Amino acid sequence: MALISLEDLESLEDEQLDDDITDHSEPMDAEQTDRLLAHWQAVGSTHQVSVPPEMTGPIHEMTRNNQQRETVPCVPVTCHEKMGEVMYQERVYPAGKWACVTDQESLYEQSISMSFMKLMRFICKENSAGRHLGMAVPVISQIHLMEDGKTFDKKVLTALYLPSEFQNNPPQPFHPDITIVEREPIRVIARTFHGTTTEETITEQIRQLWEILGQCDDVHPDNYIVAVFENPGVPRRRNEIWFIRRNQ
Repeated sequence: MALISLEDLESLEDEQLDDDITDHSEPMDAEQTDRLLAHWQAVGSTHQVSVPPEMTGPIHEMTRNNQQRETVPCVPVTCHEKMGEVMYQERVYPAGKWACVTDQESLYEQSISMSFMKLMRFICKENSAGRHLGMAVPVISQIHLMEDGKTFDKKVLTALYLPSEFQNNPPQPFHPDITIVEREPIRVIARTFHGTTTEETITEQIRQLWEILGQCDDVHPDNYIVAVFENPGVPRRRNEIWFIRRNQ
């Protein structure tokens, strides 16, 4: 089967993509399943990764259970606006258990794609509970910039917050690269952006938020978090860049 091109993907209307591909709760026939995989493969190509046919099952399962999503709990602190536009928000995320993967590919976008495919398999029954676990959003990726302030460290940690049902008794992953970690509370400055998350787009988002904040000594200057609120198959998905406060 030929893959759909990026041009084909962009030519589809958002409503058509959302309804026909990325938000399909009913059982799919073979043609719909093939089209769904092709869609994800086209999205994967924007991150320079190959989505193998073995991911058909997890992709289908995640799409079918798309409504089973929680929001990672947080406490709002402040919201900064300018002329009616939200410039950034500050929040505190409490301690909790996360499924974590660290990958080290040539590019950030390749690392997060490989990690997310592993986490998808964990969510979709490849766990000791033998069931679909549901999701909590956002899924986060923690990045570190090298001394030049521009080059990404190749090691990227991607983490999925376990839904409330599993916080006290987390199912264990089958994949050896996934670990269940109790992460400490974190206070962040968050700014929303939309689209793909690549080294180029993230670098620009970091630059923009620094420009808005100006001099700010109370945030880590080389550690950042990218928070993704929608699955990779959603066009112009919602993301946030998080700056991490030194003092929680």
